[in-house]
Amino acid sequence: MAGPLPLGDPAPADGHLPDDLPIDTSVPFSAYLHIPFCRVRCGYCDFNTYTSSELRGAKQEDYASTLTAEIALAQRVLGDAGALRPMDTVFFGGGTPTLLPAGDLARMLDTAVSAFGLAEGAEVTVEANPDTVTPQVARTLADAGVTRLSIGMQSAVPHVLAALDRTHRPENVRTAVTAAKDAGLAVSVDLIYGAPGESLADWEASLDAALALESDHISAYALIIEDGTKLARQIRRGEVPTPDDDVQADMYELADARLGGAGFDWYEVSNWARRPEQRSRHNLAYWRGSDWWGFGPGAHSHVAGLRWWNVKHPAAYAQRLAAAESPAAGTERPDAEARMLERVLLLSRLAEGIAIAELPEGNRTRVAGLIADGMVDAASALRGRLTLTLRGRLLADAVVRELTD
Repeated sequence: MAGPLPLGDPAPADGHLPDDLPIDTSVPFSAYLHIPFCRVRCGYCDFNTYTSSELRGAKQEDYASTLTAEIALAQRVLGDAGALRPMDTVFFGGGTPTLLPAGDLARMLDTAVSAFGLAEGAEVTVEANPDTVTPQVARTLADAGVTRLSIGMQSAVPHVLAALDRTHRPENVRTAVTAAKDAGLAVSVDLIYGAPGESLADWEASLDAALALESDHISAYALIIEDGTKLARQIRRGEVPTPDDDVQADMYELADARLGGAGFDWYEVSNWARRPEQRSRHNLAYWRGSDWWGFGPGAHSHVAGLRWWNVKHPAAYAQRLAAAESPAAGTERPDAEARMLERVLLLSRLAEGIAIAELPEGNRTRVAGLIADGMVDAASALRGRLTLTLRGRLLADAVVRELTD
């Protein structure tokens, strides 16, 4: 991948896009709004989030005003480049977006819609902690134009939640789901498997609890130990065991069987939906390489192959925008080889797969070996597409290495 461009080069960091950027306005456009606040930091989390004691110079109550200043910047930058498009998807992520008043989220959404417009039938998602969703919050979000709530359930088992440093009450997940449904919102629940001390029976209990909620969409992610997190330090000190890859594989197979048996179809390695229209269109925009602008501290953006990312700390982010400066910290343009690697990495994880003709020419002959190893579907390959089998999903990273090395 090419290194970061100097910040003095033409880029969003100095207020405009490069003149030679091949912008295609027929490509869908999405917006990601990062809300970096959490009540406590989960032991496994390495996202750009901050508790109240870590803000140092930034205030949650000022955040909506700060972020809307970046929306105004984006409207000018994209407008000057002739690249303004209505938003096909909007996603409020974090952190915990619902730590902010629902009215603040509504204000940010209204500002973005005023700046860019909203495509007909657009998907607008807000991530939520179960303890923060009340009927009034759900109604306010729905009235503002939110269409979907993604609820961080993670587990239904108290000792697993404790191992993850999750503080929500398990019974509040149903309360949050009910409030969202009553407000007319679609609902997704997120699960994590492979936490220290979690048994296969614990995981089965969480799957059963998630299915009993009758949501539209379920995500199930294997716990990954990230350097620098509390959990990584606990493992290094021998206080908790390292997640077992074989146990996590068993958990994934159980999830696929239980979710599939309940009428959910996988459409990405870690995501299942009841119907195609209930898939996360925002995440699909990432996986398919659409354009998006990421608003907020530490947020990443992508337009026509140019990538940039904002300064991380909310105080530095606010200071930049208060001074009428871009919050961008750096930019890069991946070269053709890096773009190909990323395309294979992302598209191969989808149920629709990737056209074999798109694979690096010298590696296409390796598909036969992957079929023989049971990792790629033979019938799909005969139709010209590479799609993963269940075994292939378990070893998706190995498949990508075989196809791109």
